[in-house]
Amino acid sequence: MKLKSVLFAALLATTALPALAQTPMPDPLDDRSVKRVERMEKVVRELRAIVFQGRDTGKPVIVQPAETDAQIQALGDRVGDLEQTLQKINGQNEVLTHDLDQARKAGGQEKVRADALEARLTALEAKLAAMDAAAQQTTLAGEAPAAPTAPPADPSAAFTSARQMLLDGDYAKAEVAFSAFVADYPDSPKTPEARYWLGETLFVREAYGDAAGAYIGALRGWPQTTWAPDATLKLSRALVALKKPADACKTLDEFAKRYPRAPPAVRSRAASTRVAAKCA
Repeated sequence: MKLKSVLFAALLATTALPALAQTPMPDPLDDRSVKRVERMEKVVRELRAIVFQGRDTGKPVIVQPAETDAQIQALGDRVGDLEQTLQKINGQNEVLTHDLDQARKAGGQEKVRADALEARLTALEAKLAAMDAAAQQTTLAGEAPAAPTAPPADPSAAFTSARQMLLDGDYAKAEVAFSAFVADYPDSPKTPEARYWLGETLFVREAYGDAAGAYIGALRGWPQTTWAPDATLKLSRALVALKKPADACKTLDEFAKRYPRAPPAVRSRAASTRVAAKCA
């Protein structure tokens, strides 16, 4: 019986071996297992680094999640992008600031040039008027001054006579005639206009103080006449010549308020006078 049992066991082993040999053994390291092993190895390496860091520095070690490096990298990239954007904006601001400074500088230069041209124009006008008056006096050189004649009994005739002297360019005689008219006929309706023309004879000879007084007398009450806007303008120009820009600017303000329908040429000269007086 024992022999039969032994033979039967040997036969069973002989038949089972080929079957076992043909059945494949499962791979103990499938993909998931490999990944787990890799994660474990990574953890081991980190633990070793922590241990060595604590041993070398003697300071407590703060363990951070593995994703911290990636987050830091992402934040670093965002900060870099923001810095580049800020640099571009700063560059654009510098360009705009430079352009604005250049524009302001150019505007200031143009204003200075305009003021200088206006001053030269005013000086040339005054010089031309003075030369005209000098020419008239030269023509009469050597002649004895005429004795003043009595004023005509008719104020209208006296005014017409003085006005003709002014039209003829005889400013000296026109000044005397208009002064006499103002003195002889203080209540005449023509007296304010006579003061205006008296101011004209004084202005062309650069007697700006006397001219300003004559214009002020003519403009008392701000008359609405054809000559009043020009008288206001000439008063402001006389004040500019007298170096009284504040008073000149006040006069020009009244000009704009009192005579908004003044002729275009007069308004244009008023605008240039505002520039010369540096009105606000």
